[in-house]
Amino acid sequence: MRPTVHDIADTAGVSLATVDRVLNDRPGVRGVTKAKVEAAIASLGYVRDVAAANLAKSRVYPLVFILPAGDNPFMRGLEAEVRRAGFHSAAERTRLSVVPVPAFDAVALVAAIDAAIAEQVSGIAAVAVDAPEVAAAIGRAHAAGVPIVTLVSDLANSGRDHFVGVDNVAAGRTAGSLMGRFLGTRPGPVAVLAGSMRVRDHRERLDGFLATIADMPVGRAVLPVLEGQDDPKLSLSLVSGCLESTPDLAGIYSLGAGNQGLVAALADRTDLCVIAHELTAHTRAALETGTIDAVLNQNAGHEVRSAIRVLRAKADGLPVIAAQERIRLDIFIKDNLPAGPDEDDNN
Repeated sequence: MRPTVHDIADTAGVSLATVDRVLNDRPGVRGVTKAKVEAAIASLGYVRDVAAANLAKSRVYPLVFILPAGDNPFMRGLEAEVRRAGFHSAAERTRLSVVPVPAFDAVALVAAIDAAIAEQVSGIAAVAVDAPEVAAAIGRAHAAGVPIVTLVSDLANSGRDHFVGVDNVAAGRTAGSLMGRFLGTRPGPVAVLAGSMRVRDHRERLDGFLATIADMPVGRAVLPVLEGQDDPKLSLSLVSGCLESTPDLAGIYSLGAGNQGLVAALADRTDLCVIAHELTAHTRAALETGTIDAVLNQNAGHEVRSAIRVLRAKADGLPVIAAQERIRLDIFIKDNLPAGPDEDDNN
């Protein structure tokens, strides 16, 4: 038989009201008494039914997702997944909202985090910009008792509670390995199209890519990074200029979200090896025509659901099941494309 709060009270020699205060972390309990209750909980193996407790208290979890605004199709896919999850959130006593901020804008991100703290939300999920002021804002959330997870792009030393996303160094290494295998002994340099080096996921992907290319038996130059700010027009201009100035270009690694501009610049060219991230309408079409050779994809729906689970667990002081929250990296080529509805594209 499962132990109950009555068993805890009897074992600790305290009242049910005292047990309730300890379980709900409310004031008014002396340290020695709290220790006795916690010892009784541990000795009995008591596991609290958090869902039932929250239902009884009619607790609602307000969770905020702070996402970059703009034309980034993957971010718009994340936003759509948050809104989709919101349709079912009432039954789980969760209220979801999305706060858009300009991409790569640390000041705007900090303002959004501070606003969420002031609103006393139950948790924050944010795509991090690697800046000291963002780390400080995450510290303020932690101090205020507001769980915060970084989403897609991490800020590991900031005190955030959890990171939800793929291993970006491994993703870069995978892209480098694919590039090396596809190119073989073909000569020529490789270009890299990024969004911004101010976000850690782009830097980590680049680090992994460069390390793997350097280990290849065929020496290959990697050109200076083109920072397209995930903007289609700027990416189009940068890639077009690179193609014009580097006639012997062998490949392009697009590690950000500038793929719409990339595809437009290539204009269905199939003589280059092109590796990109995220399966969207543009990258799918380019895979089908042979303009892009492979796409590395992360599941937006899984990431949103994972962030919600982690934030709710943190809000209740429960452990996070690491294996459940591991985000898988998928590799798509023309021959294994999933059916359209299964994509994480919402354009």
